[in-house]
Amino acid sequence: MTRLDVVDKKTVGKIEKLAETVVKAVKGGKNPFVEIPIRSLANVKYNEKRRLIELGGQKQKRYFFNVSMAKKFMQTFLVSEACKELIDSGKTTSIRDLYYMTKHALGETKQNTFEEQEESDPIIEDLEVAIDSLREELHLFATGRGSMVGPMTIRDSGDTIDLRRMGSGGWSVPSIVEEHVVEFKKHEAKYVLLIEKDAVWRLHFELKLPVYVLVDNDPWGLYIYSVMKQGSINLAYESMRMAVPSARFLGLSSFDQRKFQLPANVAIKMNDQDTSRAKQMMAYQWFHAKQWQREIAEMIHSGVKYELEALSRRGISFITEEYLPRKLRERDWLE
Repeated sequence: MTRLDVVDKKTVGKIEKLAETVVKAVKGGKNPFVEIPIRSLANVKYNEKRRLIELGGQKQKRYFFNVSMAKKFMQTFLVSEACKELIDSGKTTSIRDLYYMTKHALGETKQNTFEEQEESDPIIEDLEVAIDSLREELHLFATGRGSMVGPMTIRDSGDTIDLRRMGSGGWSVPSIVEEHVVEFKKHEAKYVLLIEKDAVWRLHFELKLPVYVLVDNDPWGLYIYSVMKQGSINLAYESMRMAVPSARFLGLSSFDQRKFQLPANVAIKMNDQDTSRAKQMMAYQWFHAKQWQREIAEMIHSGVKYELEALSRRGISFITEEYLPRKLRERDWLE
């Protein structure tokens, strides 16, 4: 039995146990329920030693005989059944496909199990955390996003790919990059540069490469870095697998406008939502370090934000030939 078969068997066992608990309650004349760990700021904690956001122990019970909970209870088991069917058949599908697989009218009513995908996505996350399984273990994947290029050779589903020779588009990073899908063969990379989004967790831990994050100078750019470094509040249960605590923020910094003499007309005025978000982030424990308080305070004080494209005003190659080399040479980053 392969490692993948073992994981599949374990995941199916968890789904079946969830169902058995409900059946037992029904046979005992009790109101069946499922327990879902609460995924909110109130139920996460920041582990300073590990530099990760971790999910707390608070849970909520989702009852069947409860008007406000019955639909989500039903949706939870619809998704569970669909995932078990995928695993049993050895197939994998997208979360978009799962939405359509589980969407249908209830009996002869006009009420649907799901109206929009925005309803089914959180249920998938609920199932993941309820049975402590990853999305890939449920045979689901999200839409692939981002591309990768550099001095590295990989094997993707049996095909050898030289990432040095990927043209101007790069290699499209798939949603599932587990060891049975993608394997690193050889590389001459010195570090990983993450630009805006996308996953680089395996590159860091398997190849021992430092990770530098380059994002827009706005609260949302800082949030992307935060999620990359210590995990997401909403997906705290996946922090151990997805976060890179040693990731470094390379920019764009609120102080780069003066340091690199960016013209004032490339600045974008922050709106009320931007300012509110920045103030909220200052209160997060993982942004309590003096350097981060100073960075965010400067953003709020200036009242402006900058996109990475603003660096192009100094020249089309300024970011690659001057900005990044100087930042790395001077060790001008935040951690």
